[in-house]
Amino acid sequence: MEKENIIFGVRPVIEAINAGKEIDKLYIQRDISGSGLTELRNAIKKAKIPFSHVPAFKLNKYTSGNHQGVIGFISPVDFHNIETIIPTLYEQGKVPFILVLDKITDVRNFGGISRTAECAGVDAILIPKRESAQLNEDAIKTSAGALHRIPVCKAENLTDAVLFLQASGLKIIACTEKTENSIYAIDYKSPIAIVMGGEEKGISNQLLKLCDEKAKIPMVGEIASLNVSVAAAIIIYEAVKQRN
Repeated sequence: MEKENIIFGVRPVIEAINAGKEIDKLYIQRDISGSGLTELRNAIKKAKIPFSHVPAFKLNKYTSGNHQGVIGFISPVDFHNIETIIPTLYEQGKVPFILVLDKITDVRNFGGISRTAECAGVDAILIPKRESAQLNEDAIKTSAGALHRIPVCKAENLTDAVLFLQASGLKIIACTEKTENSIYAIDYKSPIAIVMGGEEKGISNQLLKLCDEKAKIPMVGEIASLNVSVAAAIIIYEAVKQRN
């Protein structure tokens, strides 16, 4: 991550949190003590910011300054609220097209998917607040700047956010191999949200149960799966073909 996106020291991190800065994650040195840590932990808890306890050498890799055992990573991407975006899309006369990424953790995959989504006219990307790729400079570079153009929404609870989408009239479509239905047999012309699962475990069972449709990409070769970025591009553009 670029240096300007790192803050270090107990007081600077507290001030950034209190100022409402979007902090992707925090590293706190193991077994650290000192003044201000109670206030810091309270601020972290109130803002629901993910953090990890790490050894000192990991912090030292990011800065040679006095980090006081605390380093925060400020996201270069502005995040949005899905509960605001959906009504706005309807008010504009649009048919919402949302992409839900369930624990996509690889930065380059996330960037590539975001680039495809922006090119295809996807209205927003919805991700969980935790267990998602860090939207850093590498992600922005891989997205060719798309992450500055397409709204990205973080959900404290992804299941609740998907339930909101359903209640707002969106059909939830899971791209998964756990079905016999082809992506080419699905109707994408209504308001939709396409769900893509993480690189290792795919879509969570809890989320999969909520989906209105399940669709798989037909495979004829020996290899049974595609890279998630490639798979996302295939199903997104099938939706584009139908919607156009």
